[in-house]
Amino acid sequence: MRQLTRYILAELLKVFLVALLGMTIVLLLAGVAQEAVRQGLGLGPILRLLPYFLPNALVFAVPGTVLFAACTVYGRMSADHEMVAAKSLGISPIVFLGPGLLLAFFVSLGAVWLNDIAASWGQSGVHRVVLQSVEQIAYSMLRTQRAYSSHQFSINVVDVRGRQLIRPTLTFHASGDSAPFTVTADQAHLGLNPDKTALTVVLENCEVDWGKNWTGELPGSMSYEIPLTSAARKGGSPLSLSNCGMHKIPERIDQQQQHIATLRQQYAADAAYQMLTGDFRYLASPSWQLSSNQIHDAQRQLYRLHLVPWRRWANGFSCLFFVLVGAPLAIRLRNADIWTSFGLCFLPILLIYYPLLMYGLDRVKCGALPPYFIWLGNLVLFAIGIWLFRKVLRY
Repeated sequence: MRQLTRYILAELLKVFLVALLGMTIVLLLAGVAQEAVRQGLGLGPILRLLPYFLPNALVFAVPGTVLFAACTVYGRMSADHEMVAAKSLGISPIVFLGPGLLLAFFVSLGAVWLNDIAASWGQSGVHRVVLQSVEQIAYSMLRTQRAYSSHQFSINVVDVRGRQLIRPTLTFHASGDSAPFTVTADQAHLGLNPDKTALTVVLENCEVDWGKNWTGELPGSMSYEIPLTSAARKGGSPLSLSNCGMHKIPERIDQQQQHIATLRQQYAADAAYQMLTGDFRYLASPSWQLSSNQIHDAQRQLYRLHLVPWRRWANGFSCLFFVLVGAPLAIRLRNADIWTSFGLCFLPILLIYYPLLMYGLDRVKCGALPPYFIWLGNLVLFAIGIWLFRKVLRY
């Protein structure tokens, strides 16, 4: 029995590791290439992104490759009638399926850790590399397109000579109905201030235009610092509170609950004051709605924080439930063709698991369902897998 177990484990590991290597490389290169195009990154930042994208690539590659390994090995063994021969000798199919489930269990534990690392260390690393590359990205865009813009400001130039921007026009976009703030200079240059995590713009001989508020000229040199989160072209917003390790989630939940309590106290105090002074129009004003939206946004963030550990454990243990369905189904199909067996095993997962996962994520994030509902897809696969196991035992 031990020899048979070692044989099956060895076959599963060979297929799993080879498939994992190939799939990880493809996903890693695709993810880095997409981010490089989206942000306009050069070769240096791209190389720095690779280690941070690796956990994320593994998160997507591991469930599919462990299912592929199970379908490949068990499908071939069933097609070659190895299981029929073993059963004629009194060996239960459980002996064949046990190594696959054991491997899937330990792979699932590793996948939980990968989900945690990808969402905390990986996401923050990508965010940091992109922000630190803003200066390089800006100069690259200005040289090629004579323009660079983010969600809060934009730069247009006549020419770029070395590091000097010739006749630059900086426009800072205002919120609401306020007029944009525009600065036109004879020349300028950009610099990264790592201590203050800001992009510094040094301008010479400026003309300032702030609509009806103020217009004038500022001779000489003028320096302005733009926070890197505002200077990044895309994806430059601060990381979500949920992008942290699971060990920090309880602390973040306590902080968010205190923040919500403070907002509600302020909301109640403002409402009481307006009613006491008889200013009921304020209660229907956009400013009042903005305060209400702040509470709703904070509450949604709390729902997301409660979801984090449930989601990462559910995503990780999807490996086990994929194998629980794929291995017995591959045995029942008796097909030696790798891709046919994998496709037929992956089809019920694609049609059942992922729709349930998306539905659960959407409803839990808005607080309509409790966070453990994210396990619904796994539980459905578990029920299907147990039914298939019973079929295989009678096989």
